[in-house]
Amino acid sequence: MRNRTLRVGFIGAGRISDLHAIEYLRNPRAKLAAVCDLDADTARERAGKWCVPPSRVFRDHRALLACEDIDLVEILLPHHLHAPVALDAIRAGKHVSLQKPMTLSLRDADALIEAAHLAGVTLRVFENVLFYPPVRRAKALIEAGAIGEPLSMRVKCNKGDPSTAWAVPDAARAWRQNPEHAGGGPLTFDDGHHKFAAAWHFMGKPEAVHAWIERREIDPGVILDAPALISWKFAGGRYGSLEVVYSPKLRVTTEHYAQHDPIEITGSKGVIWITRGHGRLWDQAPVVLYADGEVREFRDMDAGWEASFVEATRHHIDTLLDGGEPVLTGEQGREILRFTLAAQRSAREGRAVQVEEER
Repeated sequence: MRNRTLRVGFIGAGRISDLHAIEYLRNPRAKLAAVCDLDADTARERAGKWCVPPSRVFRDHRALLACEDIDLVEILLPHHLHAPVALDAIRAGKHVSLQKPMTLSLRDADALIEAAHLAGVTLRVFENVLFYPPVRRAKALIEAGAIGEPLSMRVKCNKGDPSTAWAVPDAARAWRQNPEHAGGGPLTFDDGHHKFAAAWHFMGKPEAVHAWIERREIDPGVILDAPALISWKFAGGRYGSLEVVYSPKLRVTTEHYAQHDPIEITGSKGVIWITRGHGRLWDQAPVVLYADGEVREFRDMDAGWEASFVEATRHHIDTLLDGGEPVLTGEQGREILRFTLAAQRSAREGRAVQVEEER
């Protein structure tokens, strides 16, 4: 596919598609060429915004997949639709970028991986947190030995007052309240994928997980999976944890979701903090390092959450056009899914779960 313009179709044009579209719209190596959404008004509105002609706007994803010039599809749908729609796309010979989590079961994940190999197309599970500039800077510092050997990791997901966040349509909230559609809670399963991916990124594959996940009604008919505490065990006697908290009156500075997502990684000779994610509480440096008795702050990066989408998309465009593996591959996405499912099982069964149990 060298020296070609990558032609992309979006299947699903909801709120999150605005972030996915940024780099496709401005990268000269790609063109956003078709849009599909079951809601015709949503599809037309996004198509007009993205300069997609009316003839390339669809309500049925199979009609978009019939467009022979489409090289890649971004699938941005409720979780229960990931497997069947991605399988249709793979069978149509399209490269697939699939929203996380890739499927609701490992069996479905395996089916997609096998189908992609047989069809000779690329299956990428979209995970922007690994491309977030503060995460990349922290990873580079750790790999350079700044904190010595990583020993433990703490991640927090603090959901706050949504009054200053961007508007999310009611329909997008509704399907997340249906366990058969969502597969798990919005914080520990859906957004939790980001946290599990970060743990895998910094600490490697986990061996075991122990989770406590509460389910509380925060508004009539709205159940949130918080508070929660999820602990991880990694090889070599190393540990990590994810703390999930809902603080309804906590003001979070954000242009997107009202969440504060700091990460702390402690090593044998230092500590590194990533101080923000979806939003922030105050104006801290995005990355802070303590080592050798000194504190260093790193501010020379784009710390807006949208930057993670831009960088992830740019990497994938370059990978498809120039060669190389995507991040996450289907196999890597499956590993993160297995990690996430093990946490859900632990909470249900009230015991530590060996990640290998999830098959």
